[in-house]
Amino acid sequence: MGQPQLPGKPVPAPHWSHEHSRRNEKVQCSNHDETHRLVLSPDGELSEHWATDSSVYSKTRLVKELGNRDIIQIACGDQHAMALSRGGELFTWGHNSRGQLGVGSQTTTLIPQPQLVKRLKGISLAQIAAGGGHSAAVSLSGAVYSWGKNDFGQLGLGDTEDRDCPSYVGALEHWKTVFISCGADHTAVLSKEGLVCTFGAGGAGQLGHNSTRNELMPRVVAELWGARVSQVACGRQHTLVYVPSLDKVYSFGSSEEGKLGDERKPNQLIPLPIKSPVNTGKSYWEKNTSRKVVEIIAIGNRSIVLRKKNKSSYLDGIATLKVEDVNAWISNSSSQHWEKVKKNIRLIFSSEACINGSFLDKRDKHFKTSKQVSGVDMSEVQRFYEKISKKPQVFREVQNEIEKLLPSLSSSPISPENFRVYLILPVLLQGEDDSSYRSLGLLAQAITKLQPKDLQTLECLWSNLETSFFRELVILYQKVSQKKLSQFIREVRSWQRSPFELHPHETDTLQILQILYQVNSRTGFRVQEQNFFVPEVKGIIGLCQFFNVKETALWKLTNYPCIFNVQDKIIVHYLERDSLSSPSSGIHPILMEQQCWIFPVRRQCLLEDIWNNLNGATTQHFRMVLKVCFVGEAGVDDGGPSRELFSIAARTLCQPNSGVFRRLAGLAWFPSQQVPGDKDLFSRVGTLCGMALYNSHVAPFPFPRALYKKLLGLAPTLEDLEELFPAAGRNLQGILDEEHDHILESLDMNFTIMEEDGTVIELKKNGASIPVTKYNRKEFVDLYVNYVFNESVRKPFEDFMQGFLRGCPARKWKMFLPVELQTVLQGHREFDWHLLEKNVEYRQYKTSDRTIRNFWAVFHKLPEEKKKMFLAFLSGSDRIPGFGLEYFKFFIEDPQMKNPDETYPSASTCSRILFLPRYSSKRILKKMLLYAIEHNENFGLR
Repeated sequence: MGQPQLPGKPVPAPHWSHEHSRRNEKVQCSNHDETHRLVLSPDGELSEHWATDSSVYSKTRLVKELGNRDIIQIACGDQHAMALSRGGELFTWGHNSRGQLGVGSQTTTLIPQPQLVKRLKGISLAQIAAGGGHSAAVSLSGAVYSWGKNDFGQLGLGDTEDRDCPSYVGALEHWKTVFISCGADHTAVLSKEGLVCTFGAGGAGQLGHNSTRNELMPRVVAELWGARVSQVACGRQHTLVYVPSLDKVYSFGSSEEGKLGDERKPNQLIPLPIKSPVNTGKSYWEKNTSRKVVEIIAIGNRSIVLRKKNKSSYLDGIATLKVEDVNAWISNSSSQHWEKVKKNIRLIFSSEACINGSFLDKRDKHFKTSKQVSGVDMSEVQRFYEKISKKPQVFREVQNEIEKLLPSLSSSPISPENFRVYLILPVLLQGEDDSSYRSLGLLAQAITKLQPKDLQTLECLWSNLETSFFRELVILYQKVSQKKLSQFIREVRSWQRSPFELHPHETDTLQILQILYQVNSRTGFRVQEQNFFVPEVKGIIGLCQFFNVKETALWKLTNYPCIFNVQDKIIVHYLERDSLSSPSSGIHPILMEQQCWIFPVRRQCLLEDIWNNLNGATTQHFRMVLKVCFVGEAGVDDGGPSRELFSIAARTLCQPNSGVFRRLAGLAWFPSQQVPGDKDLFSRVGTLCGMALYNSHVAPFPFPRALYKKLLGLAPTLEDLEELFPAAGRNLQGILDEEHDHILESLDMNFTIMEEDGTVIELKKNGASIPVTKYNRKEFVDLYVNYVFNESVRKPFEDFMQGFLRGCPARKWKMFLPVELQTVLQGHREFDWHLLEKNVEYRQYKTSDRTIRNFWAVFHKLPEEKKKMFLAFLSGSDRIPGFGLEYFKFFIEDPQMKNPDETYPSASTCSRILFLPRYSSKRILKKMLLYAIEHNENFGLR
């Protein structure tokens, strides 16, 4: 078939610049019967000729539709044509009954005008080829795409179904294909290493596999192994290859019509050298051998071998960026050369394919492009940005072309090569100007339009970026998100818009930031979380706090939790709780009284009263604000009694002899069996924990991190198992790390686990008969972890979760990370007591007063346990709430007693006020303080 030919030396990776020497000769190609011919003139005019037989041409037309395109390659099929432009666009036209045009449909009518093959729009093509009724293309990174007729498997896709769109030939992934040729019904590809693969029809031996069998998948021509082929050409039913080291042309397939005068049998099943003046038998590298270039051509059943002084210019490449281009742009950006520079910039940066073909890794790594490897040299992209950013005129022109390109990016990528543009463009849009921010927004819109499977590919490529480039990507989207939300705040404050709605273009970048956060979490948090925070969230919280939170823009922002720091998440949780507890959904509870749930309990029957209250509660009760009343005590609940209720309940339930939870390594976890006589235990405990969260109180149950992961729908890991069972976790990690097979075998382990009562559980079907080996140990560890955290506690956890959701009707707590949710519910357990001192405010006291100096001197010398007792005395809980100690404010007030040395300190736990009399000495102060905190058992009124 009529396709470009490569020169005689072993082929380097085809990597051409748009400054490649221009065509100075007429280029033409034809089909096997020579009834269809394309002619590309030196001045770029493309003509099409049709004939009723091989010698008389009766139809000629100028392909005017491509007149404004710089066509660099052409190819002819039996009844269809292909043309590749320098801008990376592939056009096809002609008959399409087998889908050979690749435009997504089949039709029996002629399509006379060139059609853009949209499926390949973002692929940087190196070469095109046309067969009888099928078509193929090769990218600069060696990816092969095929479409059209497939009766004999000539598409290399493993079946015989026609394709009306280009399909990626996965079997040739990483084959480093540099050339492809199509026969009537077979295909041959050449690798960079000089190997040849063939597939499709083999009836005439044209595949070279010593058989006449068809091949549905690419298969290496074994007879040519090690020969280092430099050219391959397919005729209708035969194939030619050239081996430069031997200076020989080999042929296999049909010998009808006596190709080159050869009298061999009609079907040559393996490659054999042809009888030709070219095949001198002398080595190509011998000094007395002519250095003329050999070119082989197969047309129909004929073979042509040429020796030429100059290598063919028939194969030209699409425009890609080179160092010399950039240097020329920068040095020639003066007015007299500017139009030419602009034209060159436009040629590359208006084309997705040209961008994807630029900045390729020069170490051949780009031939390994996959879902894990982009093939892009990101350092080269950065160097290019640094160069052009110093030339504002060039930089602006590149930015303008990128901005115009962005809305048309491919929404249905065909291969990993399509995704390079999503890695390259952000580096070129680093500027902190409106144009860069606008383009980043458009790029975000394009990413959000990707299908889930395509987005997963992009995420994988992001995860494999060097940390410095990944961090820069995060910072870019953080900055553009800040700008968009700042604009929103300004417009709301100036009454230009309402606080109730965010436009899609204002949330696209937030969505990208959230996706990047998920990638970051999966790759070990390479980038610190604060790089994702958007401080403008605080301003939006302030704007929305007087409205029903569910109706404001803030509610939409909660879909992107990575932009909130933990304090902002807690505030959002409070706002949702306040909204739910308000009897009117249209008015914020600040403006009207909230509904309260009066919750009476007796200290001596605390758990019994809690369970009774829960049993009689309706759904509406859990939406109300909890108000605890300790029977017989005069204290009014403005926070203190509720805090104490959850603290006492947690301590009581977690006593080692309570029978409720097992205590393992100091951490509580669900028992595998239900506690006898209390079938609702886990539901009740879950409800209690949910109520504590909903009412913003600490419930210090010693649950491990794994529980909070499960509450948030995340899978616990081996690391979580090691927190719960340190010895077992270390042993399992040792199994994963063991390098010697015989040591694993000596452990005599199988896929079972033994419960504490001696019961043996199979981790998979027939697990007792499956030994743990080096090859299945990861599966064993995964199943072990899954059993401990999921299978063994399925029913107790389901009960706990059901209760938790009942106790906490709010849902934005799911914004929290597991560690954050654990801290919010359990409180902080480690304290900087000097920070506590810095946060105090004084009433009727000064910092320099002797009583205050004595108080802190006594306090800082107290044992840790006594300090925590003081915290419980002051606030009702010995834990610091989730906001953290830096936000924990309390007051020390002089109660102005007549006889201070006879009065104990007291506290308002709701307001966190310590009433500290002016004691006459440090000794008396210590004695009275210790007595107060050690005998803190009930509430009274001051």
